[in-house]
Amino acid sequence: MSTQRVFVARLTGCAVFDPAGDRLGKVRDVVVIFRADDPPRVVGLIVEIPGRRHVFLSIGRVTSMRPGQVITTGLINVRRFQQRGGEVRVMAELLGRRVFLRDGSGTAVIEDVAIERSRLGDWDIGQLFLRRPKSGGSPFAKGATTFATWAQVREDQEPGEAQSAEQLVATFSELKPADLANTLLDLPEDRLIEVAEELPDDRLADALEEMPEDEQVHILEQLDDERAADILDAMEPDDAADLLGQLPKVRSEQLLGLMEPEEAQDVRDLLKYGPDTAGGLMTNEPIVLSAESTVAEALALIRRHELHPALAASVYITLPPYETPTGRLLGTVHFQRMLRYPPHERLGAIIDDSVDPIAATAAASEVARMLASYNLVSVPVVDPARRLVGAVSIDDVLDHLLPDDWRSVETEGPEVPPVPTSTAAIPTRRR
Repeated sequence: MSTQRVFVARLTGCAVFDPAGDRLGKVRDVVVIFRADDPPRVVGLIVEIPGRRHVFLSIGRVTSMRPGQVITTGLINVRRFQQRGGEVRVMAELLGRRVFLRDGSGTAVIEDVAIERSRLGDWDIGQLFLRRPKSGGSPFAKGATTFATWAQVREDQEPGEAQSAEQLVATFSELKPADLANTLLDLPEDRLIEVAEELPDDRLADALEEMPEDEQVHILEQLDDERAADILDAMEPDDAADLLGQLPKVRSEQLLGLMEPEEAQDVRDLLKYGPDTAGGLMTNEPIVLSAESTVAEALALIRRHELHPALAASVYITLPPYETPTGRLLGTVHFQRMLRYPPHERLGAIIDDSVDPIAATAAASEVARMLASYNLVSVPVVDPARRLVGAVSIDDVLDHLLPDDWRSVETEGPEVPPVPTSTAAIPTRRR
């Protein structure tokens, strides 16, 4: 294989394949070890396999590596990755570090790292992509960029000084919320909190919604009160209610008092219900329209990119007012039914009233049976006066029914073919 150069930030998230073209997982980080007189040497990749488990892939098992894909020999040790002493993760620990250029031209921050394969087959850190401090007074100005080899820099970090997380946050910008959550939880504790503080409110809120509740609480407790309230404002009301429900009542009320009044009221409404009821599972922000609204108006609303797919599958028709708690529920119009009618058709004429709504006090098991019995992805929730108070989607029910640690549970079976069964087939570096 010819000499290659790959930038780690572009490598992260790339698919990992075996020689037959079967996908094994995706790259999450690159592991290096420092050496006295030479650039750090790459010892392997951290790969996420099905079950969101992070495993170690020895660099010796990599036959081809480029920004779009990684090809391996097909042999993967599926034991969960544990970082050893002396090992450094490039994405989690190197990006964002400040270094001093040995030519005396000042400091810079590492924004990316290129790894190169030598003629002998080893992978080492080749070039560093650096950004110098900004020189202008404009808040929008950025410092100049430059390249340097490892030998041309040395670390310029005082003991105990926090590393910049700005570049790491930028690298995470394209990750889906579930992947972002998993990546954050894999960072060292100090780095996790540093990156969480740098993430925009909406991105951190999205990530928290995908984490186990104990991890949500831990991260929220590390933020100051104002920032924590901003994050709760950005979360979906049902997720924010679930999170606040894990906190002591005094702390919960304190954060609710700092939230935007409208957002706080939505969360308070949900906190009235038990966690094992339809009211405790629902969101109180379904799409609500009048009977006089048209198919065109409904389709325009469900096209919104921020709307959850399960909630976009149906709109609910009620009497005024049209915000929860609404007027009396008249029925549901499903997305598929809307597609069968012209844009000017009134929603009131195509209501599906064959499925009854569920009471806010109904048990979660009853909600699950209804969704399964009628092949629904969401169901309307009403109060005793049949006013619409929210909707439960199938993902809410799954979150409730699955074990608390389902996001990190290690799955059994041959999810990552082929998995070696003999000690001779497993890479020599064991974990």
